[in-house]
Amino acid sequence: MPDPGVPDPGVPDPGVPKPAVPELVEIWTDGGCKPNPGPGGWAAVLRFGEAEKELSGADPKTTNNRMELTAAIMALEALKRPCRVVVHTDSEYVRNGMERWVTGWVRNSWRNAAKEPVANMELWQRLLAAAKPHEVQWKWVRGHAGNAMNERADRLATQARVGVGYPGFKSA
Repeated sequence: MPDPGVPDPGVPDPGVPKPAVPELVEIWTDGGCKPNPGPGGWAAVLRFGEAEKELSGADPKTTNNRMELTAAIMALEALKRPCRVVVHTDSEYVRNGMERWVTGWVRNSWRNAAKEPVANMELWQRLLAAAKPHEVQWKWVRGHAGNAMNERADRLATQARVGVGYPGFKSA
């Protein structure tokens, strides 16, 4: 017979609140330049339940990789509290960087396998900091292959890039 003074480990204690499950946010990102290097744009579409938010910006002199990183950074920095996040990116550079390479870079004082400084180190460091409070899953999607949300992010990034240098242009 169980001891009445000892809680049964298989039964939740009604006096202890359940740990909150972080909310799920899905993010689609894209970035690019034309030419590369050259004027570039980035964009992100964030979805939480039925709510959506679009973010975009541009840089008059940058690279494709910097714009891809910036899109992910700006999206994660826009989150107001820790969340479960799925980042959909068509950039293998971003996905592989976060899933495979960054651990080695940090261990090697931000040096790559050739012992050279990691390209875009300041953006990678900012992306790590932006991802830290969240539970992030990185999903690669093929670009320009009919994924509606990836195509939407691509259109926003292109619009931002095209706007660079025009009167009234403001970078986000």
